[in-house]
Amino acid sequence: MYQHTRLTTNRLGFFQKFRNFDYILLVCILLLGFISLATMYSTDGGEIKFHTKSHFTKLAVFTLMMLVMSFINIKYWFSIGYLAYVAVVGLLVGTYLFGITSSGSQRWINLYFINLQPSELMKIFIIVCLAKFFHRMKLENVNSIYTILTSLIIILLPMGLVIVQPDLGTAVLIAISGIAVLWFAGINYKYFIYTILGFIISLPFVIAFLKPYQKLRVLTFLNPDKDPLGAGYQIIQSKIAVGSGGIFGKGFLKGTQSYLEFLPEKHTDFIFTLFSEEFGFVGSAILLVIYAIIIYRIVAIGASSRSYFAKIFCYSFGAAIFVFITINMSMVLGLLPIVGSPLPIMSYGGSSMLATMIGFGIVMSARVHNQQMIA
Repeated sequence: MYQHTRLTTNRLGFFQKFRNFDYILLVCILLLGFISLATMYSTDGGEIKFHTKSHFTKLAVFTLMMLVMSFINIKYWFSIGYLAYVAVVGLLVGTYLFGITSSGSQRWINLYFINLQPSELMKIFIIVCLAKFFHRMKLENVNSIYTILTSLIIILLPMGLVIVQPDLGTAVLIAISGIAVLWFAGINYKYFIYTILGFIISLPFVIAFLKPYQKLRVLTFLNPDKDPLGAGYQIIQSKIAVGSGGIFGKGFLKGTQSYLEFLPEKHTDFIFTLFSEEFGFVGSAILLVIYAIIIYRIVAIGASSRSYFAKIFCYSFGAAIFVFITINMSMVLGLLPIVGSPLPIMSYGGSSMLATMIGFGIVMSARVHNQQMIA
């Protein structure tokens, strides 16, 4: 937004950084982690098995990583914005060329010490990249053709690499993360209207290029009862489980739909279904309140930051988290077609949790160094 030439410094002592922590956000993240761990324990049938052990390890390591990131000055995350974006694009290219194929999609790349899904990281680093891009932008140039085209290239390049995996759902989530930045950066609303109209006009062509299983997901969403034992089975069982939870739920480790194995993918995208069955409407409402507090604190941190980069990152990351939660819960309730959209922190998956904790780490860094000016 402003043209500057250097980074200003604002050194903080170790204990001052501790005092600057957003402890409300930290407690909510830890509480959400505890709930996710308990839910994962339930998916393993009330025993400490593979999913529970793995989830606990990842949660502990990535939470520690988030805390370490919070002590690093926000100007560092600003400085690596473009480099991190290019690195993740490189990982996406590597995934396309050498990736691991599972369930019909080539989404993972073997880095020897971890099987990484780079598309999950792109959800975060596209925000970092665009936030840096607009931080350098003069206000009168925000709606220039150069700005619009450059922003579209930054968004469409990783989208294309993810679509060819194929993983349309994650590609859409990457686009949403990028569009959130454009919105908060002040792009004229008419461009968003043009985009929506263009999407509606091109919808028949988009559908024509969908894979058969993707078309089946859309048709199943429109009428899941058409094939209740096949394509519609997953969403029907999900809605039965959520509804059977009632007001207070069936109780911890007492979910019949999950324990009788009616729920597929109950530890990943459909984790909210299991939670709702066991803890009911009240438990689900409490979970939503925790998410709402987390999003509120992210936005509040952005509002209190002096750095425009920190502001735009926090606003966009908060909006992205809101959309990810909305899409996941709408999906398991049958309000949206089934897409690969994990529930932040709750769902099992290392790449998703890594990306989310990186986002929280940058937000915490913005809070600890909220008086830091970035030129």
